[in-house]
Amino acid sequence: MQMQFPRNVMAHFRATIAVFAALTLMLSTAHGADPKTSASKENLDKAVAKLLAIRPDLPIESVYPAAVKGLYGVDFPDGTTMYITADGGHMIVGDLYAIGDDLSNVTEQRRVAQRKALMDQVALSDMVIFPAKGERRAVVNIFTDVDCGYCRKLHNEIDQYAELGIEVRYLAYPREGLESETASTMRSVWCSSDPASAMTRAKNSQRIAQRDCPTDPVDEQFALGRRLGVSGTPSIVTDAGDMFPGYVPAQQLAQRLGLSL
Repeated sequence: MQMQFPRNVMAHFRATIAVFAALTLMLSTAHGADPKTSASKENLDKAVAKLLAIRPDLPIESVYPAAVKGLYGVDFPDGTTMYITADGGHMIVGDLYAIGDDLSNVTEQRRVAQRKALMDQVALSDMVIFPAKGERRAVVNIFTDVDCGYCRKLHNEIDQYAELGIEVRYLAYPREGLESETASTMRSVWCSSDPASAMTRAKNSQRIAQRDCPTDPVDEQFALGRRLGVSGTPSIVTDAGDMFPGYVPAQQLAQRLGLSL
């Protein structure tokens, strides 16, 4: 089975490879990799050489020593992770678990750290924000689509999230792609003089003025969503980097975030 990647991934990959290289080094250090014992570039290249010989088009983002000796992790720009043996002879696509007193998803732990690092780079001015009422107790970043049914359901309950002290920060993820009518509407939302009001109107099927502006972040946020593994909307990413796919009612979300009700 061949791994498929979106056409726009390669361009996005080339534009951001320096950032991700630095991020990979930071994450490997954060997860306890000792630079003195880390694999050399020669060893890393050797591990993926056979794979690239038969699939030279694969946009490999990073290769790094995994938690298991003789195994390397390989990350791709769409959030996919696989593991490959040091000789490059075998690979496994999927999550790696550590077995101790309980099962621990090592791959997801890395993804969480990556999500947090990438989300921390998004400017607040590029998000459409619905603040908490009273004390802010938590923040969630939500990749949304103005025409998505469950996105609309969540937004219809935005006051409930706010009353629980949850600030909602929206990012654009038009599911039908950047050339779709939905993407055009979302650009108009972000270019509006009052994006929050425009977001509400758009999700209520009310007409909003069509606008274009050179600073709308829709394309970048769509690419970011793909990088984080967003496959549908709404997708909720917490400040800690955890991801909750799909609509989560306000009280359930508060519980997942550890908030007292």
